[in-house]
Amino acid sequence: MPKAHVLSGIDRIDLAADKLTGKRVGLMTNPTGVDHNLRSTIDIIAEKFNLTALYAVEHGIRGDVQAGGRVDTCVDEATGVTVFSAYGKDAHFTEEMLDTFDVLVFDIQDVGARFYTYMYSMAYAMEACDRAGKSMVVLDRINPVGGVKMCGTVIRPELASFVGGYQLPTRYALTIGEFALYARDYMGLKLDLTVVPLEGWRRSMYLDDTDLPWVAPSPNCATLDAALVYLGTCIFEGTNVSEGRGTTQPFQLIGAPFLDSAELEKRMAAHKLPGLHFRRASFCPTFSKHPGVLCHGVQMHIIDREACDVFEGGLILMDEIRAIAGDKFEFLRYNYLNKDHYPLDKLLGTDEYRKGEKTSAQLVEEHRAGIAAFAEKAIKYRLYD
Repeated sequence: MPKAHVLSGIDRIDLAADKLTGKRVGLMTNPTGVDHNLRSTIDIIAEKFNLTALYAVEHGIRGDVQAGGRVDTCVDEATGVTVFSAYGKDAHFTEEMLDTFDVLVFDIQDVGARFYTYMYSMAYAMEACDRAGKSMVVLDRINPVGGVKMCGTVIRPELASFVGGYQLPTRYALTIGEFALYARDYMGLKLDLTVVPLEGWRRSMYLDDTDLPWVAPSPNCATLDAALVYLGTCIFEGTNVSEGRGTTQPFQLIGAPFLDSAELEKRMAAHKLPGLHFRRASFCPTFSKHPGVLCHGVQMHIIDREACDVFEGGLILMDEIRAIAGDKFEFLRYNYLNKDHYPLDKLLGTDEYRKGEKTSAQLVEEHRAGIAAFAEKAIKYRLYD
């Protein structure tokens, strides 16, 4: 079946020429900012308009920083333009950063999961531009996991963070441009916001239904398979179990040195989860958790992406790993201002699962109504059928 011909916002940037011509243009982007011919958005905007500043999010402007790594302010050698860090301590724009542009352009490929940080970098920039009376142009890109299915939990406002906020479901089924429109209303902003829409994309389309070129959005989420399973297995970042970082199949491989892969495979098979298969696997991460140590666990395979609930699969997998590992399983935590914080709570958007107040089945069931309510609200912001 032929793939749909889809144009991203950068391919249609002339639709926003009236917003950019004669203005100082700032650009928040990364290596995913390319047109249909794989030409960099940086080069296109530098050629067509007056590019005065670049803003780097997690992983850096050229994608050379690992997850959570430091992103420093520097000068982009290709354009001679200053690259400001918009990550870590500089996630919120400073006055110096705001003084460099009249209009800010955003062009980054998202993956459709609430925990991905790029959307929050954009939302923080929206707040700053609103405060300073600046304009924003968002060059829309597809949601690679489609624009229909929603699942997971709806994050509680008190657990909002840089890996979850705006009362989003885990899988929220909006493009980055649609999210920008939703976030503007959610934050009550008056921001002058322009979204340059896609051409040729329908909500039912996944990445592989299109002819779009693909640049890995981050070092550990390089493929559509990784993006799909990430919706369910990112939660293992909040535990001492490896989520496959440091392997060739991050987020698909889940395991630890203290697990029995045959027993885990057997337990997961007993659940008969639609569209999912968990195959026993062993792997040795080169970095991140358990580097250089043989880990045992499973690989999550998506057999039918329409039938499966990847989020539920990931949560049930955590149930079974906890049951097998006993005291060897740990929730990671850090202490800040004399209070324990658990990354899992931020990723799940609730602390009920970690505390044992809700089972995985109860958690999924409890959030169905919230997801349905979000889906109804989201209709207002949809740009595509």
